[in-house]
Parts: sequence; C-alpha cells; structure tokens
Amino acid sequence: MPEVVEVAVSFDEKLAAARDASRVLAITTTAQKNSALEAIAAAIENGADEVVPANDLDLANGRENGLSQGLQDRLRLDAPRLAALAAAVREIIGLTDPVGETVRGSKLQNGVRIDQVRVPFGVVGAIYEARPNVTVDIAALALKSGNAVVLRGGSAAENTNRVLVRLIQDALTRAGLPAASVQTIDEFGRDGAKRLMQARGAVDVLIPRGSAQLIETVVTESKVPVIETGAGVVHVFLDESANLDWAVDIVHNAKVQRPSVCNALETLLVHEKAAPRVLGPVLEKLAASGVLVHGDDATRALFPDAVVATEDDWATEYMALEIAVRVVRDVDEAMDHIRRYSTHHTESIITNDLGTAERFLNEVDSAVVMVNASTRFTDGGEFGFGAEVGISTQKLHARGPMGLPELTSTKWLVRGSGQSRK
Repeated sequence: MPEVVEVAVSFDEKLAAARDASRVLAITTTAQKNSALEAIAAAIENGADEVVPANDLDLANGRENGLSQGLQDRLRLDAPRLAALAAAVREIIGLTDPVGETVRGSKLQNGVRIDQVRVPFGVVGAIYEARPNVTVDIAALALKSGNAVVLRGGSAAENTNRVLVRLIQDALTRAGLPAASVQTIDEFGRDGAKRLMQARGAVDVLIPRGSAQLIETVVTESKVPVIETGAGVVHVFLDESANLDWAVDIVHNAKVQRPSVCNALETLLVHEKAAPRVLGPVLEKLAASGVLVHGDDATRALFPDAVVATEDDWATEYMALEIAVRVVRDVDEAMDHIRRYSTHHTESIITNDLGTAERFLNEVDSAVVMVNASTRFTDGGEFGFGAEVGISTQKLHARGPMGLPELTSTKWLVRGSGQSRK
C-alpha cells in the first residue's frame, strides 16, 4: 500500500506534495483507482449534511455580493445534484482506464519494437469559478487518468469546495492513496491563482473554466501550458426546410432547460423563407417560459414583443433567460454570422435538407456541430464520458468535451534486442 502523503500547508508544499502524489498515481492499478472512486462517490452521496450548509453559506454570500442568477444556479448544490455527481463518479469507474493504452505501434525491419502509449500528464491545475461540481468532476477524472490535481475554485464557492475536497481526501486516504492527489489552493486567494499560473515545471497543464474574462486571463498570463475551454456564444439555425415541431422543441430545450450553462443557446438564426412559418411558434414558447427576445428588424416585424437587438447582443453569452434572434437570407449568411460571432463552442442546424446539413457540418468550424439536435447535448456525461473536465474550444490536443483520454499525454516505448543504428 502506498504511503499516504500528509496534507500540505504552504503553497509550495502543496505543489511538491502533488508531484509526489502524481508519481504514486502513475503506477496505481486500475482496480485501486476504481476503489478510490467508489469511496469518493459514497462520500459525496453521504455528505449532503456537510456540503449543503456550506453551499447555503456560499449562496447567501453570493446574493449579498450581487452574484448573477446564472452563477447562483451553477453554484447551487443540493441533495439531488450531489446524487448526480456521485452517479457521474461511478460512471467513470466503468470507463476504460486510458493509462497504458497503445495509441499506435510497429516493428521495425531491424526487429526493434516501438509503441506509443498513453501516460498521465502528472500534475493538473484547474482554475474555475462558482462551479463546485467541477471540483468533483475534475478530481474523479484526474484520479482515473493517473493525475494529481490542484484546484483553485474561487471565492464564490470556497466554503463548498473546502468541504468537498476534505471529503475526497478522506476517501482517498481510506482507499490507500495520497490525500494530496486532490488539493485546493483557495485559501491563497487570487495570489494563489497567479502563482499557479506561474508554476511551470511544478504543474504540467492548466485548465481554466469560467467566464470569457477568466479564460482570457489564464491564457494570456499563464506560463504553464493551457488547455483552453471557452465561453459559449452558441447558435441554432432554422433552415428553410426546418420541421416546425423540432424547431419549437429543440430551441426551447437549448435555451430554457438550463440557461446558465455554456452549451445553452444564445443566438437563434432563421432562414427568411422559414421565418413566417416558424418564428412565431418558436418565440411564443420561449416567451411563455420567461425568455426575453432581442430581435433584429425582421424578427420584430413578426414578433413585436421582441426588444431591439444591438450589435453587442450577437456576441453576448447571456447565461440567463434571454436570446438574440436574427433573420438571414440563407445558410451562407447564417454561417457567415457564426464565423463572425461564435466562440467555436457548439452550433446546430434544424433542417430536412441533407445537402444543407452536410454543408453545415463540414463548413462550420466549432468544437461540436449538430444537425437536428439540442445544443444541450454538448456535455461529457451525455457523450458517455461520465463527467467532463470542460469543453475545449481550442484546436490543439483536445477539442470539445474533455474526458479521460484528454487528460493524458503519450510516450514512446522502444524494445530492442541489441540493435545499434547503422
């Protein structure tokens, strides 16, 4: 059984302890990692009496400090949400361990065998805000992929995250793994976040999740390599042939089911020939659910309850019951609009035209592109990953929902029998 690492106190001690823990995790068996994950799931599931009061305190502080309704929703953890988090951890248990998986390999003519295999990054840092579910998701995914993780969850969720990390560390200790496999640096405040961004060599990769401003800050200021997750200015385009029932249901689901998340719909584009047929029913259902519509002139002519859309609306991630709506000439104008304003997260087209659908899939440059489906499906859990580290909107290494393989790098194993290069 590996030696349990004591929980460190200073910032530098925590990073050193994380590195030590990562060496243990790199050679920990899948069975032992799964045992630890089950212990974490049970601790989360049974910890509502500790987590919910801490979360209530964070929510009260958030209301007092003017935290938006969208961020309050992301911050909230109740018993059902904790049960869902525990279920997500258990799903990760059932997923294939990526560590040691052969990506490719061959035998050279001289008899040397080469294999490229997946290995953990080592120490993963995460900076996020008002999202205590991320604490559990990243901790579980990091553990299964053999990584230690250092978390900066932000002041808005500090009380909740403190309890969650303690529960996770206790579970790790019971499973015989280092408590320092999962640590928080919230007590060091913004200075801790800055130091984490500068900790090149001590931290192998940094993942930000949160507002566009937070992500931009991490990307521009970090000396640690960053996997960039992105804000979600998400689009749905209703093509000329869009099925009315699908359009009404998909748009409503994408906007209303959970408006505070990054895969929620923010801008609706409508083909001008479909607008008289579909726009009224679509927007009436949204309005009945309390959605404020920001519309261009053509939209307001068909739906007078809309307020005037400004240029800023097309680039806004509302994270609330608001939506921007524009009528466009055709699929080309829709794709031009997406190219200009999208954050390259998720875009969907509702159409019955196979050729138009394929054009949209092939020409729209976003992490996830859909046909006749709600943008709410852009999610690690929905994709079968158990949970997600985030939605990557970059083009290097990982793109879209990030699961276990995205938390690994590779190395080459070369096996010879005395060969020398000629």
